[in-house]
Amino acid sequence: MEEFDIIGPNDHPALLAITTPQLADIVKSTLIDMDYKVHLVDRPVLFETRYNQINYEVVFIEETFAGSDPISNAALTFVQNLPMSLRRHATIFLIGAGYETLNAMQAFALSVHCVINLAELSMLAELVQKSVAENDLFLGTFREAQRRMYQKTP
Repeated sequence: MEEFDIIGPNDHPALLAITTPQLADIVKSTLIDMDYKVHLVDRPVLFETRYNQINYEVVFIEETFAGSDPISNAALTFVQNLPMSLRRHATIFLIGAGYETLNAMQAFALSVHCVINLAELSMLAELVQKSVAENDLFLGTFREAQRRMYQKTP
């Protein structure tokens, strides 16, 4: 049975698709220290269910989530195929040994905001802050225009 968790308007939800216990512990404790409310899933079906239920601000996907290889990673494929209207509320991170941290071309090719190498876990909090701030800056004008449009109801 899945744990029931209430997300309030002032909460900062984060979704972790990580099955390596040590990595999950590091990422989860870092995000909790940054005041995120963390949900950890261990199966692709749970990832899809959780992602569709809540507008997560931060999403971490492990390169080998649920024993998959990077090419057949179901969670990564799920977010790659989402329309932008369902993705833009989240900053999506891909973490694994096969990536160069903050490599924009790798991130772009994989349809994520940031890639992180496992060797850079000591800088995880800084990487999250930087990537979330860049995403917010990039989408700030859009979000403001969208907010104003919704305020003008006939």
